[in-house]
Amino acid sequence: MISGKTSFSRRAGALLLVGTVLGGSATPLLAAQAAPAQPAATQQPDTAQPQAPAAVAPQPVRTIRSITVRGNQRLEPETVRAYANLTPGETYTRETLDKALKDLYATDLFADANISGTETGDLVINVRENPVINRIILEGNKRLKEDKIMPEIKEAPRQIFTRSAARADVARILELYRRQGRFAARVDPKIVQLDQNRVDVVFEIHEGDLAKVRAINILGNKAFPDDRLRKEMYTRQAGGVLGFLKSNDTYDPDRLAADQQKLRAFYLTQGYADFRVVQALAELTPDRRDFVITYVVDEGPRYHFGTVEADSALRDFPNSEVLKVAKIQPGTWFNAKQVEDAITNLNEAAGNIGYAFADINPAYNRDPDKKVMNLTIKVGETPRVYVERIDITGNTSTRDKVIRREFRLNEGDAFNAQKVKRSQDRIQSLGFFDDKFEIKQSEGSAPDRIVLGANVEEKPTGQLQLSGGYSSLERWIIQLGISQNNFLGKGQQVDAQVNWSLYSKSIEAGFTDPYFLDKPILFGAQLFRRDYSSFNYLADNSRQTTYKQVSTGGGLRFGFPLSEYWSLGTRYTLSQDDISLDKGTFYTDGVCDPFKAGSYLCDQIGKRLTSAIGYSTIYDDTDGIHPTRGQQITFSQDFAGVGGDVRYLRTQGFATKYRSFGSWILSVHAEGGYIKALQSAPGPFRDPIRITDRFFNSDIRGFDIRGIGPRVVRIPYNSDGTLQDLDVNKDVNDAIGGKAFYLARIELQLPVSSTLKSYGLRPSVYVDAGSLWDITAPQLNNVVAFCSPTDLSSSLAAFQSSAADCSKDLNGNAVSNPTAYSATPGFKEVFLGNSARPRVSVGIGVNWVSPFGPLRLDIAKALVVQRGDDPKLFTFNVGTQF
Repeated sequence: MISGKTSFSRRAGALLLVGTVLGGSATPLLAAQAAPAQPAATQQPDTAQPQAPAAVAPQPVRTIRSITVRGNQRLEPETVRAYANLTPGETYTRETLDKALKDLYATDLFADANISGTETGDLVINVRENPVINRIILEGNKRLKEDKIMPEIKEAPRQIFTRSAARADVARILELYRRQGRFAARVDPKIVQLDQNRVDVVFEIHEGDLAKVRAINILGNKAFPDDRLRKEMYTRQAGGVLGFLKSNDTYDPDRLAADQQKLRAFYLTQGYADFRVVQALAELTPDRRDFVITYVVDEGPRYHFGTVEADSALRDFPNSEVLKVAKIQPGTWFNAKQVEDAITNLNEAAGNIGYAFADINPAYNRDPDKKVMNLTIKVGETPRVYVERIDITGNTSTRDKVIRREFRLNEGDAFNAQKVKRSQDRIQSLGFFDDKFEIKQSEGSAPDRIVLGANVEEKPTGQLQLSGGYSSLERWIIQLGISQNNFLGKGQQVDAQVNWSLYSKSIEAGFTDPYFLDKPILFGAQLFRRDYSSFNYLADNSRQTTYKQVSTGGGLRFGFPLSEYWSLGTRYTLSQDDISLDKGTFYTDGVCDPFKAGSYLCDQIGKRLTSAIGYSTIYDDTDGIHPTRGQQITFSQDFAGVGGDVRYLRTQGFATKYRSFGSWILSVHAEGGYIKALQSAPGPFRDPIRITDRFFNSDIRGFDIRGIGPRVVRIPYNSDGTLQDLDVNKDVNDAIGGKAFYLARIELQLPVSSTLKSYGLRPSVYVDAGSLWDITAPQLNNVVAFCSPTDLSSSLAAFQSSAADCSKDLNGNAVSNPTAYSATPGFKEVFLGNSARPRVSVGIGVNWVSPFGPLRLDIAKALVVQRGDDPKLFTFNVGTQF
C-alpha cells in the first residue's frame, strides 16, 4: 500500500482522475457513451405542390482488397483481423464494418478502434490497446486492511485494464464498507500511466465514520412503550453517557432483520399471536452519517390459552403423561415460547423411553371472537428405537475404548436421550476434547435403528512448561513441570513438577489410572516432598518466617463407582513432618525462647510420623469442567493412627449446586470440617492437634492468607508502660489454625460476549461467609519491658520486667537497684479470633485462561470482621510461560 499522494506528485502529468482523457481519447473512464447527434432538419422548398419522397439510395457493396492494422503494440495484426472477422476478398457494407468495430470492443482489449479506407477497399484498422495493469494500490484504508479488501478486487497485475472492471471493483469495495456500517465511504479509482502501455490502478478510499443508529421509532404499538420494545432488540440507539462502550449502535441490515424476529418473539410470549411487523424502514440521514429506523407494527388482539389437550398415538406415552410434562395451564396468556419449551421437554421425555425420532407437534385452533388459542399436542406413531452402532471419529491419539467406556448405553440397547446426554457430559469432562463436542444422532439402516456419532476434536493434553509468576500472597513463583492427562492415549495421568516460591518449595510425582486393568477402578500413586515456611508481618509490613515444615511421604488411592453419579474413593498416606524454628532468631542458649517465638510455636518443634487411611464419597452430576448445571457433593474422613505418632479423625464435607439462567450461571457452595483428637494433650495450654494438622481456611476472599481464625498477636508497650492500640498490619501476628471451620459462598458468573469467552474470561460476583475456630488457648506472655544492665561489664543479668522502669520482675517481685538497668519496651500477647461467628465479604473477580497461564484476580471487601482479622482488598495470582 502507498499512503498519501507523494509518490504520484512526481508524475502529476500522468495522474488521471475518473472521467479525464486517456491518451488523447475524450471518452471518460467511468462515463457512459454519448448519444449520437441528431441530423439537422432539411428545409422544405417553398412550393404549393408537395414533393415526392426521395428514393433511398442502396448502400454500395465493395470488396475488401487488403486489411492493415495500425496502433497495435502487444497484439499481432492477424489477431486483430481475427477479432474483427474481416478477410480480404470478402464483400463489405457499412453494417459489416459496424459489426467489426463492435466485435473489437467486445474483447475488452481496446480503448479505441476505427476503420478507414472504406472507399477504396484497402481497409486500415486503427486501434489503441487497453493498458496492462502493473499493480493494484490501496490508499486511505485504515479500518479494513489489505488482506480484507484485495480478495474482493477482481482486477490483478498483468491483466488488461477496463473501465467496467474498475467500476465493479469500486462497487465491491463499497459493499465491504457498508457491511462494516460505513455508508459514507467513498472510493475514487485512479490510474497512473507507465511506459510500455502499463498502468498502476489506485483505489483512493475515504472510509468515513460508522453509521450510527440515531433513533429507533416504533409506530402502532399500544400494549408496550417504545423503550420496552427497544430493550428486546439487538440494535441500540447511539448516544448516552457510556455510548462509547456500545458496539451494537451501528447500522447493520442483518441485525435489522433479526430485530424484527426479536419483536415478534417477544409479542408471541405475551399472548399476541397475530402480531406482525408491517414495515421496517432504515433511512439514511442527509449527512449520510446516521440512520433512523422506523418499525410499523400491528399488535392484534391478545389471546389466552383455551383448551389444552393431548392426542398421543404412543401407548406408553399416554395423554395424561403428555399434559403432565407440557405443564401448560388453560386460561393463562398464550405464550409461544412456553409451547416451544413444552415440545422440547416432550421430545426429551419420549427419548428417555426409547423414541428417538418422536413426532410431536402442536396444533392450534384460534378463536378470534373469544380471543382464545386452543392447543392440541399431537404425538404421532413412531417405533421404539435401538442403537445400531456407535461411530467414533476424529480421535488420532485417544484410543476408542477411552471414549467408548464413557458411553452410558451400548450398541443394541434401547435408545435413551437422558443416557446420551449423560454420555456427552462424561466425555466432555475428560478434558481431552474441544468444548463444543456433541453426540450426533442419525437414522440407521431401519426406521427403528439409530446411529450415534461421536466426532471428537482433540486438544493438547500434555504440557511441558517452565513458568514463572507473581502472587500477592507468595511473591515470586517458579514452576517446572511435565504432565500428560492422556498418557499414551489411554486416559491415564502422569505428572511431575517442581515448585519454588519465597515461602514454599515442593517436588512431586504422581500417576493416576481411572480404569485400572480396564475395570472401572481408579488407581493412583504419589510421592512428594514439601517445604513450607509460615510467616508473620513485622512493624514495617515486612514478612518474618516463623516456623518451617518439611513433609516427605507418599500415598496410594483407589476408587470405584457406586452408581452413575456416586463414587467411593479410599486412600492411604504416610508422611514424616519436621517442624523447626530459626535458631538465630528464636533460640537463646540453644533452647527455643518463648519470649522470642512464643510458647505456641516452641511446643510444635520436632519430627512426627503420620500414617493415615481415609475415604471420600462423591456425588457429581455436573455437565463438564466448567459446570453450568448439576451438583457436586463430597464427604470425606481421614483416620490418622494406623501406626505413627499422631491420632485424630478429620471429617470434611463439600457441596456445590450449579444452575444457569441463560448466560448467567449461579453457584451455591458450602463446606465445613472438624478434627477430633484421639490422644491427650501433651501438656497444659497445648492442643492435642498439632499446628500442621489444623485447618487454616484461606479460601474466604477479602482476607489475607491465614487472615481469619485463632491467632496470637503481640501488642507492643510504650516506654511509659501503656499498651499501644492493636494494629494487625504492624503487630506480630501468628495464625495458629483451628479444629473446626465452615464456609458458604454464593457466586454469579456473568455473561460475556463470544469474543471474550473465546479468550477464556469468566467474570463473577460473589458473597463469602465463614469462620475458623476451636483451639486450646496457648500460654501467653506479658512483658512490659526487657531490662538490660547499663554496665555491660557488670555481673548483672538481663531479665523481663512487669514494670516499665525495671522495678519489678515478671512475678511482681521488687528489683534492687533498678537504675542499673536500661528498659526496652516489651509486648503483650493476646489470643484472638477463636469464635464461630461468621466473617462476611463481597467482591468481584475474574478467571482468565490466558496464553501465558491461568490468572485469577479478586477485589473483595470484608464487611464483617473480628478483632485480629487481616482483611485484604485485592489479590491476584498469575503464571507466565517463558
